[in-house]
Amino acid sequence: MFHWLMAIMVLSTLFVGVGMTSSLQWRPLLLNTHLLLGVSIFALVIVRIVNRLTSPSPGHPEDFAPWQALGLALAHLALYALMTALPLVGWALLSAGGYPMPTVLGWALPPLVKADPQLYSILHQAHEIMAYGLFGLILIHLAAALVHAWIKKDGVFSRMTIGSQAENVQARAANTTD
Repeated sequence: MFHWLMAIMVLSTLFVGVGMTSSLQWRPLLLNTHLLLGVSIFALVIVRIVNRLTSPSPGHPEDFAPWQALGLALAHLALYALMTALPLVGWALLSAGGYPMPTVLGWALPPLVKADPQLYSILHQAHEIMAYGLFGLILIHLAAALVHAWIKKDGVFSRMTIGSQAENVQARAANTTD
């Protein structure tokens, strides 16, 4: 379930980020939505990382080549790195611009850096480049999932579907008892 919640939140944040740069009328609402989603994503990605480190993954199909396993590991590492770094860079970006970092509860997080227009510009570019990188990784992730669903038909895609979450938990439990 974490997978799909994160997918919806990350995609929403990316699209809201694009929307807020092109709409002056909706910018305040979209900016607040973007910020709150970013804070929420950061909190959930920490939970996901802890879950990933404490729960074994279901494993790879038998015909998985070593280069595929390496590609999968690197792609997941990059996804987690960007889902962690983007909110932190966004927070630093706001801090460098002298803006507060609001939370759902209405209080602001402390600034990460001092207000600095030059740093703000650098962080803005970094945030944008990383967002494009995350979007590209999501497209690669989606393409790989569809290859498993439509071409290889090896059960990898079915492990990601919402209805199979209980089966995933059972498979993980079985893997830990072996």
